Amino acid sequence: MFELTKAQKGIQKAAKDFAKGEFDKELAYELERDNEFPTKIWEKAADLGFIGIHFPEAYSGGAMGLLESVLIAEEFCRKDSSIGGALIHASYAAECLLRFGSDELKSTYLPKIAEGEILSAGAFSESDHGSEEKTIETSAKKDSDEWIINGTKKYVFNGAQAGFYIVLCQTDPDASPTEKGQSMILVESDRQGISIEKVGKKIGGNMTTTATVTFKDVRVPSINLVGKEGKGYDQLQAYLNESRIILAGQALGTSLGMFDRMMDYVKGREQFGKKLAQFQISQHKIADMATKIELAKLITYKAAWSADNGQLDAKLSSMAKMTAARTAMEVGGQTIQLYGGYGFMTEYEVERYYRDAKVIELQTGARDIQKDIISGAIIGKIK
Repeated sequence: MFELTKAQKGIQKAAKDFAKGEFDKELAYELERDNEFPTKIWEKAADLGFIGIHFPEAYSGGAMGLLESVLIAEEFCRKDSSIGGALIHASYAAECLLRFGSDELKSTYLPKIAEGEILSAGAFSESDHGSEEKTIETSAKKDSDEWIINGTKKYVFNGAQAGFYIVLCQTDPDASPTEKGQSMILVESDRQGISIEKVGKKIGGNMTTTATVTFKDVRVPSINLVGKEGKGYDQLQAYLNESRIILAGQALGTSLGMFDRMMDYVKGREQFGKKLAQFQISQHKIADMATKIELAKLITYKAAWSADNGQLDAKLSSMAKMTAARTAMEVGGQTIQLYGGYGFMTEYEVERYYRDAKVIELQTGARDIQKDIISGAIIGKIK
């Protein structure tokens, strides 16, 4: 029977206690309204080792695994989906550096992320290509011992706040297929030639800035290459497979946060002389939601456990992300249904959780993209 270890239960409890003590409802309203990152909470979380917990100790991490990261994401987002999501994405795309970067780059930048000095960002998507990164316009050309980067990246998480970007570039324009000529390059955000445009208010995830980042003749040293030249696309797919598991944990916590609030509401709210929880139709909704959450938890934990045991599986990662994100959307819909008109009121929080859940559903590919990955892995090549 699957059970968390004593150490994992300790991390889970520590994350729960931290969130309970630091995540304030009124502060969350204010930060979400003003599109502000929870800087002070992030710094405290870093001091306690919650940021980059899966980094090696040599880079100020906790030398833990993806499952521990999932447990933290779950507890943080259960307490507050917006603050939790912002903290989880503080190290966005840093795994590319962790898994593929040189020792020099890792030693320089990973401790700064784990210690709460800087945020990281991944600059992958472009407006004309969306989630299809096989064809990109952003280029990087060699000039002696430097790369010269030109292009525009869309939907860059932490784009206006990051200390550096992991940028997917076309380094060989003649490669066939084109993705074989792509590489990842680390670009510090203070390099000359970078311009940033915030996208403004979004449906959810508003404590994390999303931006359009343009690179115009940006020069970086050749040692900023992350991994091997020409392997950028493959490295990105590996990162996305890992990232989907963390997103599944985020979605799981968001579901549980809505479920907790819904249970408090239906046990206290009276209609026609009875508590809402006493009506059979409410009970059946609760049963459905609880079952879906449990199934989402099981597949998310399995995906994380498999990755930690050297079996990172694209199919399982997509299954976990799709299942957990869909569960969050369904739990959100039913929760608002039970709340009635109150479900749309900011003071009851569930409308914000529901909006944040929608963002999770779209990240690293919406539901249909996950289905493409899953079916492709099952069917394989047809001769």
